[in-house]
Amino acid sequence: MISGLLAGIATRPWMRAALRYGAIALAVLLFLLALRRSGERAGRLAERLETTEKVNDVQRQMLEAAARRPRDRNELAERLRDGRF
Repeated sequence: MISGLLAGIATRPWMRAALRYGAIALAVLLFLLALRRSGERAGRLAERLETTEKVNDVQRQMLEAAARRPRDRNELAERLRDGRF
């Protein structure tokens, strides 16, 4: 029964043209969906990169601040007396 319907569809020229255009439309739709998905993925990766750069910048600033800190109480007292702190 189903094979008879498919054979009847395949024999009519206007139905073959409709199937051909339908297949083309489906291919274009799938291409656009794949393009959208890859764009979303690229956006997420860009956001992750930006976040990582911010975190690295903050960590670098913290390390620089730790390198400039006074080593002990005496050095802290000297800095406070000199007004350099």
